[in-house]
Amino acid sequence: MARKKKEDINSDSLKARLTDSTAKDMPAIDQPITEMLEINYMPYAMSVIVSRAIPEIDGFKPSHRKLLYTMYKMGLLGGNRTKSANVVGQTMKLNPHGDQAIYDTMVRLTRGNGSLLHPFVDSKGNFGKQYSRDMQCAAPRYTEVRLEKICEEIFKGIDKDAVDMVDNYDGTLKEPTLLPTTFPAVLVNANQGIAVGMASNICSFNLAEVCAATEAYMRDPFADLLEIMPAPDFSGGGKILYDKNQMKAIYDTGKGTFSVRAKYQVDKAKNLIEITEIPYSTSVEAIIDNIADLVKSGKAKEIADIRDETDLDGLKITIDYDKALQIYKARRYFLMQF
Repeated sequence: MARKKKEDINSDSLKARLTDSTAKDMPAIDQPITEMLEINYMPYAMSVIVSRAIPEIDGFKPSHRKLLYTMYKMGLLGGNRTKSANVVGQTMKLNPHGDQAIYDTMVRLTRGNGSLLHPFVDSKGNFGKQYSRDMQCAAPRYTEVRLEKICEEIFKGIDKDAVDMVDNYDGTLKEPTLLPTTFPAVLVNANQGIAVGMASNICSFNLAEVCAATEAYMRDPFADLLEIMPAPDFSGGGKILYDKNQMKAIYDTGKGTFSVRAKYQVDKAKNLIEITEIPYSTSVEAIIDNIADLVKSGKAKEIADIRDETDLDGLKITIDYDKALQIYKARRYFLMQF
């Protein structure tokens, strides 16, 4: 059977057809681009900023709140652990995102991952590590979770109409707009987010210092909080290179940067340097790669080997240094000086 010849449609005829069809369905409107952006794009941008970049006063974004509330309704506060896949499936009744996005949200909240100074989810199994770029968490069918005991402070009074409840996305369930937390999650746990034209990166602070600073502020609104809460506190540890004036500027404006240094110890008997804590924003693999690049470029010839010895006891990066090369360089230096 002969094929039907395709209709030859040039750009002019196609444009004419589209113009005729759209003219019948929708009248043309002259509108400045700035006005269109303000009416159509700005509400979308604000919604994304509130949902993804900035946590609410309870310290949570919608994805975190929906997950924790689902776990609470499943009886996982004080109960036995359940498979993570079970929690992910139940959370999809409140959160219309995919299962992998929900599981990724859960991973960051777990004790096993180590992202938070005070985790909300008691976990069993491999949830990866915050300080590792390449260590992947196990699939949700292998891991188990329940709520940490500290979540009692997060849900206190929720069954006594302490917060407003709204319909979920399909109107079949109710969910809280906020959690009635008495725990200062917004201050004691790190929070990162990115949205439309805006991002946030909120440091975590020591819980005891936050409580002491709150009490001092209630007694005296002009109290020097920097004396009570001198710097952030990170789950991965490390040492802050402290500059009081710099930190004061950060406290006053909410913006700024500071440096965090890894903690290490030197074993002179074995010619080893053992790094046990690293800055929160980096990873073991990135550090090893950077040191390897220094060795290859000849800027760190003293290093004989570097390896990742992280185990169940915690993080450890071991550096072997060549003592003979150090002695040779020292002798050469003194000969040149004298």
